[in-house]
Formats: sequence, structure tokens, C-alpha cells
Amino acid sequence: MQDIKLFSGSANPDLSKQIADYLGVPLGKVSLGRFPDGEISCKIDEDIRGRDIFLIQPTCPPVNENLMELLIMIDSCLRASAERITAVIPYYGYARQDRKDEGRVPITAKLVANLITRAGADRVLTMDLHAAQIQGFFDVPVDHLYAAPVLNQHFLQSGIDLDEIVIVSPDEGSIKRALGHSKRLGGEVAIIDKRRTGPETTVQANLLGGAVDGKVALMFDDMISTAGSISGAAHVLHEFGAKEIHVGVSHAVFCGPALDRLHHANLTSLVCTNSIPLGPEVRQRLPQLVTLPVDQLVGDAIKAIHRNESVSKLFR
Repeated sequence: MQDIKLFSGSANPDLSKQIADYLGVPLGKVSLGRFPDGEISCKIDEDIRGRDIFLIQPTCPPVNENLMELLIMIDSCLRASAERITAVIPYYGYARQDRKDEGRVPITAKLVANLITRAGADRVLTMDLHAAQIQGFFDVPVDHLYAAPVLNQHFLQSGIDLDEIVIVSPDEGSIKRALGHSKRLGGEVAIIDKRRTGPETTVQANLLGGAVDGKVALMFDDMISTAGSISGAAHVLHEFGAKEIHVGVSHAVFCGPALDRLHHANLTSLVCTNSIPLGPEVRQRLPQLVTLPVDQLVGDAIKAIHRNESVSKLFR
């Protein structure tokens, strides 16, 4: 690990420090600041010529600031003659627009992939993309991690009676994810019939598949943004008689009315990873929130990439 260098952007320095401590590698010295007009300044404060560089920066809110900071850090390392640059993006923003589902709209997931590639990244390490096909938007290798093993391990150790669980997909797009969790945890699979009525509004009405009356519902999704889908699905599960509702997500974006909606959703527990930093207001409003660390998962992937080993072995 002597030739490896880890650098952290300002998006999630706590996670970066945890990853560095797990690997036993100190975080590299970098000066990030702002010019008077708001432009981002960056200087790598140590020699990185010929080194294997990992830049840890989720593109979480404020998305544009964190994305631009990542691009500038990549360019700084490229011009400092780094041997290889890996963009470690635990949460990949701009991923919702991954296809042209109507006229005159962008495909921002591809646009951001182009920006990261053209800036000089040699590969990308990310976790739980909003859609798996986004891996193909990059013209460099992408290692895609999954938080599912971390979430599953938590629920296996939580004391929940696994004979009473039903794995719930909050919409049709998460069925494959629900089936994967069901394979590890057991239980039948139920699907919430969700209809989107606008960019931030959805309507949930029906429950398909396994019965939840008197059961413990475990609901999984890749992210919670405005919490419209999760809170609506929780209300449906309450109506159909679920005695407990536990939610596990990879990315806690929590924007707009999310905290209010989750506060009134009457969830037994809400479990997320620390891919995105959470402020004190979140923990105050959501006392049932549990945050799981992913530093070992990301750290093992970084170690495998540096040693040119398989990353997929982490999920066998």
C-alpha cells in the first residue's frame, strides 16, 4: 500500500477519515477553498507523481458544489502526474435522469459520467447507483458496490423474528432488489403499486403479492430523497395491517419535505448507510434512525483495486 494516496473532498470528510483509518493510510494533504467570486480553488500539498490516487467525494447536496470540487481535484491530480486516478463516489448524484422518457429532456447521468471521464479519472468506484445501466455511461472501468450485505447483516442481528417478515418493494422498479434481500433474509415478497403524478409526488394505492397483516415489513430502496415513495408505501402497509415497518436504504439524501414525511410515517426503524453525512436536525427529528458504516466495504474495494484484484469477491 506504499504507492497509494487517499484524498478527501469536503462532501463527507468523516467517511474519508474512517476509510483511511481502516486501510491504515493517512489522508493526503489538499487545500480546498473559494476565490472571492465563489470559484473553487484546489492545491495538492504533497508529491503524487507516479502514485495510485483515490479521491473520495460523494456528489450529495450541495450537488453542484461537490461535483465541481471532484472535477477540479481530478484535474489537479492529472496535472501532477499521478499514475492512476480513481474517483470514489459513494453516492452518485444526477442519476435520476438516466434515460430520455419524454421529449426535450437531458440524460444527466451520462452527462456527469462524461465530465468525470474527460476530467481525467481512470476508473470509478461507486455504490448503489440509482440504475445499474449507469455503469455503461462511463468510458472507463466502474466498480459498483452494494450496501445490501451491510443492511442484511444489521437486520439479521436486530432480533427481528425472521419467520414473520415480508420483504416489501416500494415500487415496481425495486422488485429485483427486494428479491435479492428475500434470498438472504427469507420471507415472501410484496410490491406496492406506485403511480408517479409529478417530479416530487407519487400515489400508492394497492399491495401486490405476500400478505402483510400481522407481519413485520422490511422495505428496501436505493435512496430516500423527498420520501414520497417510502412514506406513501408505509401508509399503505399500515392500512393492510403490518405490525412493524422497518426501512433500509443506501443513501439518505433527505431533501425538501423528507423529514416531515418520515416523521409522520410511523416507522419502527429507518436504517441507512453513512454514504451521505447527516446533520443533527435529522437525528433529532428521526430518533429511530440507524446509520451503518460502509468504510470497511469501500476500504476493501480500494485495497482490491490498488492490488489489481477482483472487487466482486466482496459479494460472494
